Amino acid sequence: MALLAQGLTLSPPPGLPLARRSNPRKTELASARGVQPTHAAAATTALVAGALTNRRTPGVGARVVSKAAKPGKSSWSAAEAEGLRSDFPALQQEVKPGVPLVYLDNAATSQKPKQVLDELNRFYSQDNSNVHRGMHTLSMRSTEAFETARQKVAKFVNAPDSHEIVFTRNATEAINLVARTWGAANIAKGDEIVLTVMEHHANLVPWQLLAESTGAVLRFGRLRDDGTLDVEQFESLIGDRTKLVAFCHVSNVLGCVNPVERVAKLAHSVGAKVLVDACQSVPHMPVDVQTLGADWLVASGHKMCGPTGIGFLWGRGEILRGSPPFLGGGEMIDQVTLEGSTFNDIPHKFEAGTPAFAEAVALGAACEYLTDLGMAAVSQRHRAGGEHELAKHLWSRLEALPGIHLYGPSPETQPDRASLVCFNVDGCHANDLATLVDQDRGVAMRSGHHCTQPLHGELGVTASARLSAYFYNTIEEIDVAVDALEVAIGLIRTGPAGDEPELDPAMAALLDA
Repeated sequence: MALLAQGLTLSPPPGLPLARRSNPRKTELASARGVQPTHAAAATTALVAGALTNRRTPGVGARVVSKAAKPGKSSWSAAEAEGLRSDFPALQQEVKPGVPLVYLDNAATSQKPKQVLDELNRFYSQDNSNVHRGMHTLSMRSTEAFETARQKVAKFVNAPDSHEIVFTRNATEAINLVARTWGAANIAKGDEIVLTVMEHHANLVPWQLLAESTGAVLRFGRLRDDGTLDVEQFESLIGDRTKLVAFCHVSNVLGCVNPVERVAKLAHSVGAKVLVDACQSVPHMPVDVQTLGADWLVASGHKMCGPTGIGFLWGRGEILRGSPPFLGGGEMIDQVTLEGSTFNDIPHKFEAGTPAFAEAVALGAACEYLTDLGMAAVSQRHRAGGEHELAKHLWSRLEALPGIHLYGPSPETQPDRASLVCFNVDGCHANDLATLVDQDRGVAMRSGHHCTQPLHGELGVTASARLSAYFYNTIEEIDVAVDALEVAIGLIRTGPAGDEPELDPAMAALLDA
């Protein structure tokens, strides 16, 4: 079936013309701007969208490449890669006959190894019972598995005490927990909260809400021209009025690694607290909360080989104990009377209601899996096939595409940058590219603003495409993805608007399939 017969619809930015296809061999651009297509027209929205663009002007952090650059070499071990990949059932599939999945959307969520899936199934099959609430065998086994999982998570980030690990639904809830408890009790009118422009909405909106309710002031660290945090400018914002510094360890768009230890020392010197969003670092590199020096750290289980619906907050014990509860209900209480309630000790004070205990057990299994694999080995730049090698190769191949705009520091500028790259291509909408590489070669690539609208505004764009690798990806997969991008770009750019394009043979065959 042709792509357009499947009812695929693109969503260009407001005000841009819609490209329409009446048949697989004839292309014409809609003449009216801003006209909403009917449902029938939407079903035939074109993939050949040369007029569509989400670019305005190259912004801060964008690297414009007009000439091909020579791709770097790689020494990835095929045998090693295949051994790891065999642990992940989802990676064994074909997205359509003869087209294997090339999963490069790991910054959004990772795939799950069979060890984690097996543990989740085993728990539900053998130990399923509510935790902390029974004297029978299953309840005690369930409670033991749940608390053992907490210990595994604590060990994974080197927390001093497992009681400092609070299970949450995700990192978003963990940040909101801090904002609604410690923040509500300690932030007042005129106090300052220092963030960066690269924050995920989860580490921005909760602080906006807190500032609105308390009269606090938000201040923002900016970017250097190379797409890294302007650390000196960021640090200049931290002063006597600063109560909190909250920022990401690794940007989910720029891939840059921020200097947590350095910033934490400065923040603490003026009496401020530090929260670190570690969603893009915990899955990819060794993270030691005692070394980082922050006061809270949050992460999501689903990005680190664990299930959805589970994340965690690490916080210093004395801060957690001194903070009011987050939600009220069962489990978080000590004593309840009609006149009032007293509350449980940490971490249970922050875990009201029935927790996601099965998911927590599976997260513990994910921590075990990654520990056995070796987090240093996952990220180590001199290890053949490590994520740093993947990052270098991905950047090198993308850099070779004419008219591409890469965001964030190059591997030469920041050798330990993350193995994710966001980009735009002149004359091509990110959604078009993501659709075509998926349909052509089975490449899972993210497009959109990646929950970072302010950052995209800084970059001068409304959206971007993102390829993000994990340890189970290979150099060969990156080559497949970039080759597919080249074909997609060629299709989108073919011919001036209104002319019938000469389709690339590969895409012509795809559209006629």
